[in-house]
Amino acid sequence: MRNKSYIFFVASSDQSRVMKLRIPWYALHILAALAVVGGATVLAGMASYSRMLWKAEGYNSVRHERDALKQQFVQLQSTVKDTNQKLDSLQSLATEVAMSYGFLRYRNTPFATADATEADAAAGDDSFGRTVEEFKFLEGNVNSAMMTNASMHLLPHLPSLGDTTFVPSLWPVNGHLTASFGERLDPFSGEGEFHTGVDISASYGDAVHVTADGVVLSAGNRAGYGRMVVIDHGFGMTTWYGHLSNFNAEPGQQVHRGDIIGYVGVSGRTTGPHVHYEVRLNNAPINPWRYLRYSSLGD
Repeated sequence: MRNKSYIFFVASSDQSRVMKLRIPWYALHILAALAVVGGATVLAGMASYSRMLWKAEGYNSVRHERDALKQQFVQLQSTVKDTNQKLDSLQSLATEVAMSYGFLRYRNTPFATADATEADAAAGDDSFGRTVEEFKFLEGNVNSAMMTNASMHLLPHLPSLGDTTFVPSLWPVNGHLTASFGERLDPFSGEGEFHTGVDISASYGDAVHVTADGVVLSAGNRAGYGRMVVIDHGFGMTTWYGHLSNFNAEPGQQVHRGDIIGYVGVSGRTTGPHVHYEVRLNNAPINPWRYLRYSSLGD
């Protein structure tokens, strides 16, 4: 018995020939099955491609939202930085205003001194009750010109302390100023910032001297400052020494003016070896320039 087959006649339009093709029945069924499988594959591929497009669209949407949130975060960081700089500037100015008009009371020094008497303490307590009203009066009447010029003229020295060893008076290192106190351009970002101290250039490894008697509050790493030593001199006054390469002091140690507390380095955010030196009164940064009187103990 001959195998069942299908015969196809193919005619050419150019020639009057007719070709006869004989295809076994199973071959035709195989071709039909392949066509069905191919169609299903194409449909599955189209569905997969559609899902991929949908996922890609969702991913792009999430990425755009992430980029927008990142941009907003950067803007918020910049706003917070500007606000903190303005607060530092205003806090410094407010401290100097309060000091110049006698509104600010000092904390007791951590050292035993015989300068303060009970009568002075009583007088301070009596005058303190009037300070709030006086400060509010000044706050409501100080104009912008006074706010601009106050930092140049107020608080020339700590009142009633003279040249005691508790008042910063030395240069921490022998060098020259490379950055001053106040508004400046950030050397890394190029944006405006409030510089809370002065930068004094020196050679790497030079000794850093404490500028007045005090007690070491901290000696460790701090963001931006690198290795930093903070000294408490009493009366609410502290000095900060940043970008050190190494320490020669530890927390709780009592130091005397001229003692070596560390060494010049490039730790933290710095473009070269120098000491970032700050003077703070009740944690408000004040211009250290007025306290840079002597280059060494022998001057």
